[in-house]
This record gives sequence, structure tokens and C-alpha cells, in this order.
Amino acid sequence: TVTRERFFSSLLVALLVLLSAGYEEHLTALTIYRIGGEHLPAPEEEMPHEFVQLSWEAIEENLHGKAELVQVSPDSVSPLRLDPNLNLTPLIEERGGQIENLSFRGWEKHGDEDALIFDQDPSTIYLGDGRFASYSATEKNLLFDFGGRVILHRVRFYPRDQFLSDRFVQKFKIGISDGDSLKDGTREFNVLFRVCPSCPTQSAGDFDLIHDVRENTEAVVDLQLPQRPSRKLVFQAFENTRNVWEIAEFEIYGIGYAPFASYVSNIIDLGAPATLGRLSWSGRVDPEAGIDLKSRSGDDSEPNAYWRFTERGSERTRLDANGAELTRQTYQKLSFNEKAGITHDGENWSFWSAPYDFKAMSSSLVSSKPQQFIQFQIDFTSVVQAGARLDYLQFGVSVPPVASQVLAEITPVAVPAGEESNFTYKLRPQIAPNDLGFDSIEIDVPGALKGVDAVRISGTPVEFEIRHLTDNGLAVQIPRIDFERTGELIELDFRAEVFKFSTIFAGRVFDSTRPHEMHQAVAPGDADPLTDTNTLKVDLSQLRQETIWTLRLSPAAFTPNGDGINDAVRIVYDLLNLTSPASVAVELYDLSGRKLATIHRSENLSGRFSFIWDGRNSQGEILPLGIYLLRMEVDADKGRDSAQRVIAIAY
Repeated sequence: TVTRERFFSSLLVALLVLLSAGYEEHLTALTIYRIGGEHLPAPEEEMPHEFVQLSWEAIEENLHGKAELVQVSPDSVSPLRLDPNLNLTPLIEERGGQIENLSFRGWEKHGDEDALIFDQDPSTIYLGDGRFASYSATEKNLLFDFGGRVILHRVRFYPRDQFLSDRFVQKFKIGISDGDSLKDGTREFNVLFRVCPSCPTQSAGDFDLIHDVRENTEAVVDLQLPQRPSRKLVFQAFENTRNVWEIAEFEIYGIGYAPFASYVSNIIDLGAPATLGRLSWSGRVDPEAGIDLKSRSGDDSEPNAYWRFTERGSERTRLDANGAELTRQTYQKLSFNEKAGITHDGENWSFWSAPYDFKAMSSSLVSSKPQQFIQFQIDFTSVVQAGARLDYLQFGVSVPPVASQVLAEITPVAVPAGEESNFTYKLRPQIAPNDLGFDSIEIDVPGALKGVDAVRISGTPVEFEIRHLTDNGLAVQIPRIDFERTGELIELDFRAEVFKFSTIFAGRVFDSTRPHEMHQAVAPGDADPLTDTNTLKVDLSQLRQETIWTLRLSPAAFTPNGDGINDAVRIVYDLLNLTSPASVAVELYDLSGRKLATIHRSENLSGRFSFIWDGRNSQGEILPLGIYLLRMEVDADKGRDSAQRVIAIAY
């Protein structure tokens, strides 16, 4: 009996261990998502994980996906590139554009007769016999909307071969527009029409008049168009004076990359609120082109708020007539007079992030707290011969999150430029019973970190261990913070120098015992009610216009004779308020102003930098004894700044 009891007891313990291990593995699931790059192998990780491959091509409108003037493939997404020999008119509608005709009802989708001029069959025609004048405007009007701005190249139209001599269009106008309605009233060509004498005027907008041909004698009309971003082209043909005209094919050609293209991914459901990890990507950007990559995240699958007009004046509500919250589907079913607009759902969704630095090829995902849904937006800017390509996006998430939310703020929020200052980083976590908790804090210090001094929890100093310390950041391990300590104030004191207005001290928390879990970003907010900063941004206490803050030589006189003593000089410089990398050049001159050498070139952002010079010129020769002038120039977006120092070589 005892043996049997021990057996069943051991079996029960083993089962509990297995169940708890499986439960633990389920609780701490790591999932890696990739959009695009379908030819690539699945990512390799040291710990078990789930891999989800998503497709660029799987755009669904009901999941809020959208593609405008882009080319998608399993491996990449890029702006549409137009073949100058490809006729666009048969492709307009399938690419999201439309073709309209001006009828007696106003502008509306083209009819079957109009479709004959872009069916790629030169034996079928639209006959301009004046019928349009009897029931519509006194001229034939067609509007081609490409669904986005493209670079147009030329337009070409013609009658059937057997009527080349007498059925060509004698009088016509062609206009183009970038589609910006705010410019209406500033362009010279406008096709106006009234359905009835007392009806309001209808217009397709203003156009730049490109061609106004009054006495055409060419059967095949082939005209160049200015190569500038255009969304719409309008064609207006008048009755011939003697006979009818016909158009067998109306062709429009474009060239180069679409100047503005956009791809918005489907909303991705992560299955549960998750810690969002790092985002990585791969692609290329030609000179003069660009990619803006953004993200947003939310608590539900609907990022928009839908509004309905009630029957009480201009009052709006987010509920339908039955009291249920409006959805995309129910909003679309409302009558035109009931639709009161669509806005961003700021309660449950973040706004689009600022663009990630594309050159970095990776970044922490921007999120104020763990969330279940995420979406990406990619905006391409191009010129005719320069574009960009995004191969894939890849990111990892962990479920459950480290904490439901961690609010953080920093104090002080303004310090002198380039001086060592004392900071306190304050965090207040909200941790649910099933959240993982954390024992480590990491902080980005985009300046010059000098040291970490103390950590306090609820005002009491605690022991901590520095796990990582560089000029640009720190990581410390602290006593574990879990559900039992939710809401407690954590304070971390450190010293650093700041070189730029609006320096962001981003932070993350994580569990050091789970090294493969995602590090969770903290959110700026009211971590400490006794301070009113509520931000992780630090400014400079004095406005500084100069870029070069300091230029120091150590020593100012040196002896490059190879004896191991004062053989080189360390040159240190501080740069302020650079928003993008600036070109830095340090040159050496003699006292007569003659340039002897360029001893340093680099590209730098704000911060402190240094290099060593051994006294040699551009030919590698050690300069002779004497006094020289060291000149530093920084070429930044806001202008050029320079500084100079005297340096002496002695033996």
C-alpha cells in the first residue's frame, strides 16, 4: 500500500511538473512575425518560438489594409514604376482609379460606349456625332483619375485606319491636375456644367490647361505632357464643323516611379495584449528617394470611430438607431444624410508613430503599453528615376506582457548644454496577476552617461547591480517587481551630459531570468504626482544657435618624436542640436593660411566625439617644429559652423 501510495504520489508530482512547465511555456510564448521576404528562411532563435509569415499581397479592406500606387510581390513592396511604352487607360480602374463621363446627370462612371476607347481594340470606336450635345454639355468630356499622383508623359488618340483622313478630332482641350482640391480656383481650366438652369454648378475641379487645339489636322494626335505629379487628366472634345469624329483608342502614358505611393498593412491580431519588441527591416533607398515607416497599435480591431447624425439638429452619436456602437459595416449601411464622419479612435488606438530611422534597419516598436493589435504604414517618395524598396518587416512579441503599463518621467527637464547634470528617472508600474513582472531597467542616454548613483523603491534605497554601462545607455538589475509591488514608485539616479534640445531618455523594463522575452517600453506619464514633468524629454536651459559647443586639445603642444611621451594629441569636440548627421572636417593650416592637411573627417549627430592625431600631414610625413592653426568646420542642415585652435609641435 505504501509503495502504491508513493507511486501515485510521485506520478502526481510528475504530472504537476509537466503541467506547470507546459503552462509556463504557454504563458511566456514568443512569436515572431514577418511581413514579406517570403523567400527567406524562418528566423532562428535559441528558445522555442512561433513564426508567423504574412504576405505583402494579402491586403484586405475590411482589415483596414490599403495599397496606393505600389507594386507588391511575395518578397517586397515598392512604388509603382510606369513603363513609358505601356498604355495606362485600360489599367486605371484595376489600379484603384476611375474614368468618368459628363452626362446630363453630371459627372458619373463612364458608359459602355466610352469604354470602347480604352478596350485596346482599334476596330471599336466612340462616335462623336454630337449626341452628347443634345443631352449633356455641348462637348464630350472625359475625366481620368489615376487613383494617386503619377508622372504623365504623353497622350495619344486616333480614329480607325479607314477614317484617318476625315474623322479625326479637330478641336479639343487637355488639362491635368494633381488632385489637390485646395488649389481649386487657382488654375485656368475648369469644366463646369449645370443639370438644370436652377441647379448648382458641377465641377470636376480646376486643371492646368496643357493643350488647347482649335484647328487640328492630324489624324493621329500624339502630344507630350509636362512631367510633373498628376492625379487627373480631363479631355474635352468639341463637335467638328463639317463631319463627325471618332476615337478608336485613347491612350495615356506615364514614366518613372510614382512620386507618392503608400502601403498600409492589414491590422495584425497578436492574439492577446503583448509586449512589443524590436522591429527590423530590410530594403534600399535610392538617392533623392525616401521611405517613411510608421506603426500604430491598439486594444481592438477597429482603429476608427464612426459617427451618425441624430434627428436633433447637428447632434452626433457613435451609436446606431438600436443603441449598438457603429462599426465599419453598419456605418456603410447608413443613408448619406445620416453619415456624420469617421475619426481616429483615440481611446483604444495610438496615433501613427513618427517615422522610424530607415537607415538604422531596426528600432524598438513605439507603444505606450502592451496591446493586441498592430498596423504599419509605408509612404514612398520618389523622382522619375529614383525609388525605394522595402523587402520585409519583422518583429517579435511576448505574451503575457512584463506589465500592463509602466509610466515614467525624468527630472530635471532642462539642463545646461554639455555639463554633467544629476537626473532622476521615475517609474510606476501597473502589474496584473498574470503579468511576468521585471527585475531590470534599461535607459537610453543620448549624450554622455557619467554614472549611476542610487535606486529607490517607495522612497527606500535598495541594492542594485549595473549590468550595462556605456556612454549612450545603462541597464541595472533591481529587486523583483511583480503583482505584489504594483503601483510602487521606482527612482533611479544617474549623471549625464546633454547636447541637444528635446533629448529623449527612452526606457524599457525586462525580466533578466527570461533573456529571450521582449523588453517592454515605458510610457511618458505621471509616474510621480509630486513632480509635474510627465515627460522623458530633456531640453537645454539656454538657447544655443551654434553647432560646435567645445573644441579641446589635450595637450595643446605635443612632441611626435616616437619616445612614447606626448607623441599625439587628443582632439575632443562637442556638437549641439543636430537633427541629422552633419559633415565634420578638421584641417591644419600654417600661420600664413596655407592648408597642410585634412586630419579628420566624419559624420556626427549631437554629442561628444574625439580622435587622436599623431602630427602627420596628408602624405604621412611628420610636420616640423612650429605653431599651427587647427580649424574645424561642421556642415549641418541649418548652416555651417566653424571653430579654430592653436596647436604647437615641439621636439
